[in-house]
Amino acid sequence: MKELYKTTTMNILLIFNSCLISEALHDILSKSMDESQILISGSKDSVNFKPDIIIADISSINHEMLTRHPKAKILLLDTGLKHPDIMATLLSYRIHGVLSLNTDMHLLKKAIKVVSEGEIWIDNKTIKEFLHNAGLMSKPDRIAGLTEKEKSIVTHVCRGYKNKDIASSLSMSEQTVKVHLNRIFRKFNVTSRSQLVALTLNNHLQ
Repeated sequence: MKELYKTTTMNILLIFNSCLISEALHDILSKSMDESQILISGSKDSVNFKPDIIIADISSINHEMLTRHPKAKILLLDTGLKHPDIMATLLSYRIHGVLSLNTDMHLLKKAIKVVSEGEIWIDNKTIKEFLHNAGLMSKPDRIAGLTEKEKSIVTHVCRGYKNKDIASSLSMSEQTVKVHLNRIFRKFNVTSRSQLVALTLNNHLQ
């Protein structure tokens, strides 16, 4: 697994209001992902840089940044945000993952890899807090219009499962999972897994 991370090459842009966080994360990633290019926003080399991944804090994420880097996957670093703020950010922007400040290097690299493959990443600590505080999926009557199978799929999505893992867990084909997900997206009026997660968690935090 470690070897896989070492050979994964990508462009990563760090966008933070805090120079301390930017430089610390730059040093850590540069040493552990030496085949990837890690740049800090605002640096000379970042002007024409085309990132695959952007790691940013909530104060640095805006529509201008997303427009400038339309193909980049966005990882939000949770610097002590309240759950409503996380959900509002997931709903307002094209966010592909949420990282806790307590994330270790192994999980950080795993999150980067998962997000680079087009999946959503929310660390287990954040998921557990949502599940504990909100009782996610414990009250089916709050999820209007979803079948039991769809509720199970939503739960797996919220826990970061990929389609193939959901298919294996629920004993169905990956194509069937995709069909169910498309139907769920229409019911929730969302277009991404991150928006689905945000709306689901928000529904249970009310």
